Amino acid sequence: MYTKKVLAHFKHPHNMGRIAKPDGVGRVGNPKCGDVMWLYLKIGKNKQGKEIIKDVKFETFGCVAAIATSSMITDLVKGKTIEYALGVTKEKIVKGLGGLPPIKIHCSLLATDALHEAIYNYLKKQGLRVPAQLAKTHERIVKETKVAERIGEHLGEHLH
Repeated sequence: MYTKKVLAHFKHPHNMGRIAKPDGVGRVGNPKCGDVMWLYLKIGKNKQGKEIIKDVKFETFGCVAAIATSSMITDLVKGKTIEYALGVTKEKIVKGLGGLPPIKIHCSLLATDALHEAIYNYLKKQGLRVPAQLAKTHERIVKETKVAERIGEHLGEHLH
């Protein structure tokens, strides 16, 4: 079902934890499966003066695939420019893990969404320009989060 690489990232996740005083934070969740992911960024500059992701960490509460994709995305973007990080796709994550079961592909989208939200959060806090596509992605994530919260509230009302 899972590749050796997926299981390795699940059993020994890379870059797990929090960053003290992060420059950007992304929080996303999936109402279908219940997975929740936080991604923390520390931004620095490379020798050319371009902003890079100096450090990246995550906290994920979810399944094997959610934890493995969180770990993989941190490997893909650590030390890279923000522009590069914005180009990381769910397909790159899945390829890096040697594949995922089709029913678990949504976990790779959750990882890219968390990264995009963390970058969005950083750019907004710094008063920097947010690329149009990133703004659209943020709007979609906000809508999905509101739906998930309403579903949770609705279910909570029926459980009490």
